Amino acid sequence: MQRIYIAVCLIGILLWSGCDPKEQPDAATGDKLRVVTTIGMITDIVKNVGGTQVEVSGIVEPGVDPHFYNPTPKDVQRFGSAHIIFYNGLHLEAKMADVLGKMSGDKLTVAVTDGVDRSLLLTPQEYEGLYDPHLWFDVKLWMQVVGKVRDVLSEFDVDNAVQYRSNAESYLAKLMELDEYVKSQVERVRSQQRVLVTAHDCFNYFGKAYGFEVRGLQGISTASEIGIADIQELSTFIVERRISAIFVESSVSSQSLEAVKSAVKSKGFDVKIGGVLFTDAMGSEGTPEGTYIGMIRHNIDTIVHALIGESEL
Repeated sequence: MQRIYIAVCLIGILLWSGCDPKEQPDAATGDKLRVVTTIGMITDIVKNVGGTQVEVSGIVEPGVDPHFYNPTPKDVQRFGSAHIIFYNGLHLEAKMADVLGKMSGDKLTVAVTDGVDRSLLLTPQEYEGLYDPHLWFDVKLWMQVVGKVRDVLSEFDVDNAVQYRSNAESYLAKLMELDEYVKSQVERVRSQQRVLVTAHDCFNYFGKAYGFEVRGLQGISTASEIGIADIQELSTFIVERRISAIFVESSVSSQSLEAVKSAVKSKGFDVKIGGVLFTDAMGSEGTPEGTYIGMIRHNIDTIVHALIGESEL
């Protein structure tokens, strides 16, 4: 019923608009380029690259898991009023696939990960032949996504292309600095301590880029099931490797990792919850973690702090 309602809303919006959904914004009337995005990390790119020429609206709120997010009729209205829709792709926004597919016939609808060299994408066996969608944890890889957004904005809104390219250059310079910061923080952790255990297996790009072994209780998608065997297997791994800290996620319930912590304790070892990491969603708007750079800095600082201990800071 929800899909039918959304489809009806979509048809109504396009008929009501009475205009070409791909038409250019009218600068003479102060009309900005209207962009709608799915996840916060993409919203942040558009804000930085689009600057004052773009009005951007994100669909998935802070703390909400995009794997499970179903678009509402209000979201469909926002899609319908956009000049451009940016989404991650690679099956991250699985529940939005139908709506995004319908929109693509009338709107410029762009999967930002289409701008990334496919040879650099990870294809874990447990993800049934699909690519791992969590590219943003490798800062340099995410920079390719910035380039995709820059190019799409520049091609659609030629009058402001120079500004978009300038904004992108400035933002990419900041991301280069961020990548160096992450590397410098990682160097503070002894190689044998570089094991990252989280609720779901979303840090594979991080692990590959920055030299961490990563383990998740769930698979790449939080839609996968967790069983007692999974908890026991992970708890045994933690005990055998003497891992000092595990991490919960802002967009995933901490209950499963608390069960792991208890299972570890029953085996005669104690592991602490090292802190909360922002994974599939950024922090609230207006906070440092509400930006991509702030989110990544928070994550690496939290990981390093927990793994090396306060006495080594």
